[in-house]
Amino acid sequence: MKLPSLRSRKRLHILTGACLGFFLLTHFSNHALGLVSLDAMEKMRDILNLLWRSWPGTVLLYGSLAAHFLLALESLYRRQTLRMPIGEALKIVLGLSLPFLIVTHVVGTRVGWMLSGYGDGYYQVLPALWSSSYNTTRQTIALIVAWTHGCLGAWFWMRGRSWYPRYFLLLYTFAILVPLLALLGFVSAARSMDMGLASQSWFLAERASPETLARIKFFIIAVLSGMIGATLILRAIPIRGKIRITYPDRTISVARGFSVLEASRAAGIPHLSICGGRGRCSTCRVRVTEGLESQPPANEAERATLTRIRAPADVRLACQLRPEYDLAIAPILGTGNVGAGTQLSEREAAGRERRIAVLFCDLRDFTLLAQQQLPFDTVFLLNRYFETIGEAVESAGGVIDKFIGDGALAIFGLNTSIEEACTQALTATIRISKGVERLNGAFTSELDKPLRIAMGMHAGPAIIGQIGYGRASSLTAVGDTINAASRLEGFAKEYDAQLAVSADMVRYAGLAIDGRETYPISIRGRAGTLETLIVQNAREFEDLIKAAPADGPPA
Repeated sequence: MKLPSLRSRKRLHILTGACLGFFLLTHFSNHALGLVSLDAMEKMRDILNLLWRSWPGTVLLYGSLAAHFLLALESLYRRQTLRMPIGEALKIVLGLSLPFLIVTHVVGTRVGWMLSGYGDGYYQVLPALWSSSYNTTRQTIALIVAWTHGCLGAWFWMRGRSWYPRYFLLLYTFAILVPLLALLGFVSAARSMDMGLASQSWFLAERASPETLARIKFFIIAVLSGMIGATLILRAIPIRGKIRITYPDRTISVARGFSVLEASRAAGIPHLSICGGRGRCSTCRVRVTEGLESQPPANEAERATLTRIRAPADVRLACQLRPEYDLAIAPILGTGNVGAGTQLSEREAAGRERRIAVLFCDLRDFTLLAQQQLPFDTVFLLNRYFETIGEAVESAGGVIDKFIGDGALAIFGLNTSIEEACTQALTATIRISKGVERLNGAFTSELDKPLRIAMGMHAGPAIIGQIGYGRASSLTAVGDTINAASRLEGFAKEYDAQLAVSADMVRYAGLAIDGRETYPISIRGRAGTLETLIVQNAREFEDLIKAAPADGPPA
């Protein structure tokens, strides 16, 4: 029988993990009701039992548990090397240790109910757990381990998504509160009870005997231990031959079946992999310089990623390429093998796509101004001008990406919605306009002509990432949106205006442009035209922003 594809197995792993995570959320929420009362816990337990103790719920829950565990072992077997980032290692260790922490609780409650038909509730289970410091500690550790493992799995899945930064604080707060409230509810409910029960007194005649449950518990532990042990032994057996992977500065020998990423990690060679080797990003990609024709073709996940980045035929994902024959490679991103003296951290080097607002601002006739001023006076005036732009941008909620000569690039929306980003950018242009007017007033006697600025603004998708070399690297944005904003700044100069802004950006900010003349401007390298507003003075937007609806832009 043919096994499902690797991508299908990964999807099943995610889906089963999501099912188990939902069970933990309902179970821990039930514990948290102990802050209300023990009766509230019991009533919610009866409701949840309709779901999780029904036949469909039982099959879904324990089927997910079995499938998730088996897929984790299969992934561990395929990994070939135990060298990995600390986050991945922690997720695996917590996941494999969890069954041993919860087996006593599961056997005593769920298995006991299945054998006898008698379901123990909080009134019976809490005294048994609370009366023994060992039981209390073990159950607390199990709760924390289970939730941490689930959160790590969710984080590995979410961190590359474009929406994740917007909801990071909310998700982090949620991840902390759920186990905290569950533990507080457990303690509150347990302390409200009479704990004068003998440790085994709650096993009545109609329930499964402790001896039977102990044998079942021993059998489950033995099976789990055997499966984990067999996996570790199998992956240690050299059942495959060796191949050589040649890097630009060294050659290593690894067992056939290693992925190139695993080979790099096993040899201690720095190799970026933002998604943890799951084929969901392209940061681990390599150029195969020799031996490509002999290697297995790209799988579905790898083809999808390579197609998205328009990779040439000789580029492969290191996490997905498992060479069958010798080959030579050159990592493309972020390693010492391609000339980077200091490797960036994976978090800094990771590129992500966001919808942002971009502002280009340039000081007009600066060359003529510099010729008329003393060098030190020019530097002083330029710094005052940059200070004006920086304060305007940062006070509006944006960040200065870089200063280029007498120009500046500002970005809005790194942690906000595109609508809010556009409003912030328009607010910044108003403040820049006012700031330049104040500069002209302060330097009237020193300037033959007042300072004039030209600004271009556009909003849309861009790639945000750490770009550069060594100390010259910085967080910046690249893409068509940045190019369009830069070109619009040039059009502002051509029309002798302070600002050229795309109509899309104004609409994102929730401002009406009815009745205003727009210009269809062609952007080099961009199909079609860009509907643009030419604004003589950016302060024209001040009244429009104040009049905008308080609840945000229209849908």
